[in-house]
Amino acid sequence: MSVVPYKDKDGSKREQVAEMFDNISPKYDLLNHVLSGGVDIYWRKRAIKLLKKEQPKVILDIATGTGDFAIEALSLNPEKIYGVDISEGMLAVGREKIAKLGKQDIITLQSGDSENLSFENNYFDAVIVSFGVRNYQNLLAGLTEMNRVMKQGGTCVVVEFSKPRSFPFKQFYNFYFKYILPLIGKTVSKDSSAYTYLPESVQAFPDGEAFLEIYKKAGFKNTKCIPLTFGICSIYTGQK
Repeated sequence: MSVVPYKDKDGSKREQVAEMFDNISPKYDLLNHVLSGGVDIYWRKRAIKLLKKEQPKVILDIATGTGDFAIEALSLNPEKIYGVDISEGMLAVGREKIAKLGKQDIITLQSGDSENLSFENNYFDAVIVSFGVRNYQNLLAGLTEMNRVMKQGGTCVVVEFSKPRSFPFKQFYNFYFKYILPLIGKTVSKDSSAYTYLPESVQAFPDGEAFLEIYKKAGFKNTKCIPLTFGICSIYTGQK
């Protein structure tokens, strides 16, 4: 059974995730930076640097949320970035940020289902996603869609939470994730379920080698896992 944000409600995981992000969108960026100690900014920068050699011109940012990863991808000097998300609340915040930067001509944010993308085959030079694949209703279906819309030879970069495995950091991290993070998240966002769902979804997510196996099934080759910050987060790369 898949982990969902609101256990007392009906509805698919996709519907519940959209509702959750709509609820927390006004405080999402603040909580992201506070709860990670700002290290999430470094994780995104590190991931985007992996695409520097390739200089992709047309990029798709899946589960774009408030657009942070798409904005970071501007450093690659692309011609166009499309950001797709199922939460209109998150997209509204992202559009405001992009308008302030004056980058609306380069970054377009639009509503869309990551597991059923509206783009044609072999369209993008690169596909990126940060902290989004964990929320897929069907992980293999979502990754297969990412592969479908990317050009032959293109690179897919996935940033996602993973589980630290070394003592004593593993124990400290688990305590923080289970008890401290949900308390702060609930207090700031006013959504008691969203930041309980976060640690539950990370625990249930197939990280490391298990993720690479699914990545390969989706059609990616030359797959690689790069653990960051004691294994709290991992960057996964794959080529079509």
